[in-house]
Amino acid sequence: MAVEDTQPLISHLIELRSRLLRAMVCIIVVFLALVYFSNDIYHMVSAPLMSQLPEKASMIATDVASPFLTPIKLTLIVSVFISAPYILYQIWSFIAPALYKHERRLMMPLLFSSTALFYLGMAFAYFVVFPLAFGFFVKTAPEGILISTDINNYLNFVMALFFAFGVSFEVPVAIILLCWSGVTTPDDLKKKRPYIIVGAFVVGMILTPPDVFSQTLLAIPMCILFEIGLFFSRFYVGKGRKRNAEGDEQDDEADTDGEDEKPSA
Repeated sequence: MAVEDTQPLISHLIELRSRLLRAMVCIIVVFLALVYFSNDIYHMVSAPLMSQLPEKASMIATDVASPFLTPIKLTLIVSVFISAPYILYQIWSFIAPALYKHERRLMMPLLFSSTALFYLGMAFAYFVVFPLAFGFFVKTAPEGILISTDINNYLNFVMALFFAFGVSFEVPVAIILLCWSGVTTPDDLKKKRPYIIVGAFVVGMILTPPDVFSQTLLAIPMCILFEIGLFFSRFYVGKGRKRNAEGDEQDDEADTDGEDEKPSA
């Protein structure tokens, strides 16, 4: 019995290793395809700041290896972001056999929407937040201060904002999952709306760099996305818990029927 019990675990671990290797291979392939354009990619990411700098200002590299390593680091991160749909597909393929049929029908649209929302959050940060934030920082700099941002510090700053906005745009998916599983209901969330709004600003303070401007630009979309998720969650209230309970009852009935049909010794 001990050997039979360990076989499923070993097979799951082998399957998990296979899925992880496929995801890593995808990242490596994308990275190798993009590494030649690493400087161009960094130039594109730094464009929102460069367009706001004064005429004589520029970005600098305070470390000897930064001009080479920083674009490579950015290219690797971009490769992970581009590979995200395939990575999520591998995760989905690993957990799908353990889900009910109705759960699989729900999870695929959620995986697609969560990926799209993550990319939308990054696009919002790049096209809306960065020009506004960098323009604000440059214009409020004290007179006589020449702005020369280190390229590595800039990369860390924008990656933190990319990740923060990408994750924050997942709010509608999180709300739908909570209501679908029966953890909460839209009415309960409505009652807690003031606390959630305050929480959005707290999350914005934690995830963004220490300035009120970035915090506000993150908190306001989170509040809007909360309302969107609250609206769509009405169609999923408690369905997951109800259907799982029905599935468990059907399994119990099948087990009971099987026991009744066993021939007596």
